[in-house]
Amino acid sequence: MLDYNPLACMPSSEELPDSDETPVDNELQDLIPGLLKAILAIIWADRMDWFFGVDMGIYYDPYQPPIVPDGFLSLGVERFYDENLRPSYVLWEEEKLPILALEVVSHNYRNEYSTKKDEYAKLGILYYVVYNPTRRRKPRLEVHKLINGVYKLQDGNIVWLPEIGLGIGIERGTYQGITREWMYWYNQQGKRFFTPEERAQILAERLREMGVDPDSLV
Repeated sequence: MLDYNPLACMPSSEELPDSDETPVDNELQDLIPGLLKAILAIIWADRMDWFFGVDMGIYYDPYQPPIVPDGFLSLGVERFYDENLRPSYVLWEEEKLPILALEVVSHNYRNEYSTKKDEYAKLGILYYVVYNPTRRRKPRLEVHKLINGVYKLQDGNIVWLPEIGLGIGIERGTYQGITREWMYWYNQQGKRFFTPEERAQILAERLREMGVDPDSLV
């Protein structure tokens, strides 16, 4: 009797388009998830069981176009797929649903509060994070948690995510020479983790205190 493997009939990540060809219309849609990914690469440098995708398609059905959040986090997967890295995130290959999806709202709303929210809930993504930099009267950061199939808004700016072991929030800072409000990861005590630039500055200061000119090491 022949063994039947239904996954063998499914297209692989290499065979699927790696983008929905929809360009981002706000630079923050690239920079904000990129910063979160860069911080994770520092604080989880020794962990190989996570992946953070930026503007990457999540394929959940071979007959449907992918969902493409601005950023998403998965736990319990290989950090590096192979030396060519992931062209896309295919659920029937990864066998792990992302635990968090992030959307950065542009001036032209892309259904972040309606269609996309419903799509992520149907998939079962635990956390849905929305950042709207143009808001004035309502919170710019919303963290929704999926409870009994429905997203519930979590209170506060810095929201602790116990299933991830990190908090997420916003505050003013400088990244790539740009001073504005950014999104960061935080520890359980509410202290935010440093960016790569900040860590480099701290290291340079320590070298100077030791009488070493960091510029001479370049």
